[in-house]
Amino acid sequence: MYNSEDDLLSLSGIQHFAFCERQWGLIHVENQWLENVRTVEGKLLHQRADDPYFTETRGDVKVIRSVPLISKTLGLYGVADVIELHKESDSSGTGYSIVEYKRGKPKPDDRDEVQLCAQAICLEEMLSITLDYGYLFYGETKHRHRIDFNETLRDRVRVLAERMHTLFVQGETPQPIKSSKCKNCSLFDICVPKLANSKKKTEQYLGDIIKEMENG
Repeated sequence: MYNSEDDLLSLSGIQHFAFCERQWGLIHVENQWLENVRTVEGKLLHQRADDPYFTETRGDVKVIRSVPLISKTLGLYGVADVIELHKESDSSGTGYSIVEYKRGKPKPDDRDEVQLCAQAICLEEMLSITLDYGYLFYGETKHRHRIDFNETLRDRVRVLAERMHTLFVQGETPQPIKSSKCKNCSLFDICVPKLANSKKKTEQYLGDIIKEMENG
C-alpha cells in the first residue's frame, strides 16, 4: 500500500512504461519531454474530454469528464477521460464504464489497454465496485474498442506499477534499447538509442584491451 501522497506516481506514466521503460524514465524520472505531431494531436483530442465542468445526459447514460483517480494499492494517481453512469434497466442501480480517448488507431502492443485497466483499478478501489470492461476510443478510426479487464491484464498492470516504483525510488532511468518502435518516440533525439550499441561496442573493446594488458 502507498499511503503517502509523496509515494504516488502519475497514472499516465504506465502507458509510457509499457511502451518503453527508458521513455518513462526520461519523462518521469528526469522530467524531459519533447512535443511532436503525435503528442500535439493527442492533446487536441483530449481537450473536450478533459473539461471537468462538463457533464451531459444521453438517455439513461450520464457522461462525466476528467474524473480524478487514485489507487493506493498501485500507488498511482491521474484522471479518467470519461466515466459513464448507466441506469440499469432491471432497477439494480447504476452501472459504470470507463472510456479513454486516443489519437490514431489501435496499437500493436498493450500500452493503451494497460493504462485503461489501471484507471479501472483506481475507480474500483475508490467506489468499491467491479468493472469487467472499458473502452478505448481512437481518433483515427472514430470507433470504440472494448477491453476486457481479465486477470492477465490486471496482473500486467500490477507488475508494471511495482517496477515503476522501484526504478523511481532508485532514481534510475533504464538504458536505451534500439528497436523499430524508436522511430515513433517523441523523445528519440534525447534518448539517442543508436548510441546504445556504440556504448556496448566501446565497453567490449576497452575490456578486451584491459584483458590483453593483464595477460601480457
